[in-house]
Amino acid sequence: MDVSIIIINFNTDKLVRDCIASIKKNTKKVKYEIIVIDNSIDNRGFARANNIGIGKAQGEYILLLNSDTTIKPGAIDLLIEFAKGHEDAGVVVPRLLNTDGSVQASCFRLPTVSRAVQQYFFEKKGLLDKYIPETETVEAAVMAAFLITPKTLEKVGKLDEKYFMYFEDLDYCRRVNKVGLKIYYFLEAEVVHIHGASGGKNKYLIESAKKYHGLLVYYTYTFILWLGQKWEKILK
Repeated sequence: MDVSIIIINFNTDKLVRDCIASIKKNTKKVKYEIIVIDNSIDNRGFARANNIGIGKAQGEYILLLNSDTTIKPGAIDLLIEFAKGHEDAGVVVPRLLNTDGSVQASCFRLPTVSRAVQQYFFEKKGLLDKYIPETETVEAAVMAAFLITPKTLEKVGKLDEKYFMYFEDLDYCRRVNKVGLKIYYFLEAEVVHIHGASGGKNKYLIESAKKYHGLLVYYTYTFILWLGQKWEKILK
């Protein structure tokens, strides 16, 4: 089997049905299985739920797919074909579209103290913002449609379950970079993403940020953001 498609359901039954229908309609070349992990009653967190799915997977590749996505024609076929043609691929992500067809910002530069200083005090705007890349490789991407290669599973493993929700994408991409694999943004494959429809509340955001950065870096980083935003207001 080529790919195992893992979808987490958190009170999004209709979205899951629509997502699965789009997969069946628009995936013709590769052999796939669909694994739905239901978090609606017992919410185990995003990372752990995906890891349960990965543990059940029989496919060579793993596609983590948000329930609030729909697949455009050939998108999964193209992602697999691209990944097989690039030995250094750790993760391949498609171009995400909004429901109106516009392109959605879906990539990141990994957040660091240095970049926070550069953005707020050296006028290098946008370093910490999600963006639409003009290059084929990126440092990090959101996990809305996230193809993990066999080599990555071997070298990096599963998602880190210390992240209940949020920052698991940045953490995983950071780990992929550390083992020398690349994260490819493949714009010929397109997936519609209803941004935020499957995420729920952001009460875990601060907790996850602390785990991602470590406490010392987290407080340094957030202080720079706070100071930089105050400085911007003064300059206005």
